[in-house]
Amino acid sequence: MAEKEIVKRLRSEVERLIADHERVSAKCRELTQERDRLLVEKRRLEESVRELDTRLKSLELSSVMCGNDGSVERARQRVNSLLREVDRCIAALKQEQEDN
Repeated sequence: MAEKEIVKRLRSEVERLIADHERVSAKCRELTQERDRLLVEKRRLEESVRELDTRLKSLELSSVMCGNDGSVERARQRVNSLLREVDRCIAALKQEQEDN
């Protein structure tokens, strides 16, 4: 009789564990889908930030170049910064050509 009770209890416990596993597996699938959706949204927002940052820098440069804020030194610094960036790009291209 005690063996039947042990078997019943084990069967009940196994059924509970199976139900828990199915529930947790479903939740895992749901969270995986949500994570994937959020990663896509994150990439979209990062791209938007890059575009807006580029636009802001262009607007700031045009504002400085037009003299709207009266800062010739600031315009000179920005132009020098852009020239250094161009120089770095040229150096990177030359290095790439040498490597190939």
